[in-house]
Amino acid sequence: QVQLVESGGGSVQPGGSLRLSCAASGRIFTIHTMGWYRQAPGKQRELVATITSVGNTNYADSVKGRFSVSRENANNTVYLQMNLLKPEDTAVYYCNTRLRHSWPGAAHDYWGQGTQVTVSS
Repeated sequence: QVQLVESGGGSVQPGGSLRLSCAASGRIFTIHTMGWYRQAPGKQRELVATITSVGNTNYADSVKGRFSVSRENANNTVYLQMNLLKPEDTAVYYCNTRLRHSWPGAAHDYWGQGTQVTVSS
């Protein structure tokens, strides 16, 4: 019913930057929260950053001051600007959105397919 298409991952040296994008499409009435999570090998998936429909943001302590999340409501797209990347940022990054297909109706969570970010010299 809903597709999330991610782009922008890749390999970068420490101190470099990358920008991730995620576009949601399908049967969408309204999107509440969009954001990014990541999962490194052998670790649990963790929150990176989220943004609400009115622009309130939340960041993991490990990325504060280096990453910035933003969204374009008209295009149902969320971005993650990642600066000053560190090797420990290496992970698969997943887009997440919480939305409703109709009103009233339950909210549902959807996940993107994941995009690899590798930070290495």
